[in-house]
Amino acid sequence: MIQYFQSGSRMSQAVVYGGMVHIAGQVANDRKAGIESQTRDVLSKIDQLLAEAGTSKSRLVAVNVFLPQIGDFEAMNSVYDAWVDPERLPARACVEARLADPDLRIEITAVAAI
Repeated sequence: MIQYFQSGSRMSQAVVYGGMVHIAGQVANDRKAGIESQTRDVLSKIDQLLAEAGTSKSRLVAVNVFLPQIGDFEAMNSVYDAWVDPERLPARACVEARLADPDLRIEITAVAAI
């Protein structure tokens, strides 16, 4: 059985299948905020979606981070490192990429075990 969470006209924010939850790219609500604030907002959204799917960040398998300005890497990591479970670090990639809105400073996708 496939479960869909927070579905809209184009996509779902999370999909559960085969004991895994796949989190769609999450972006900050306040697009004028700095990288640290946007990162906190995105990670909070991921926490909420993981909880809705019945899991948590301690069960993360993979995280993909997209930054339009790779110069934000260290500032983003300072927030990410405080959030992630240091005993259960997921596989992670961080790439520089243009995002849909030029005010967005970060977008993150994630996969976790249920």
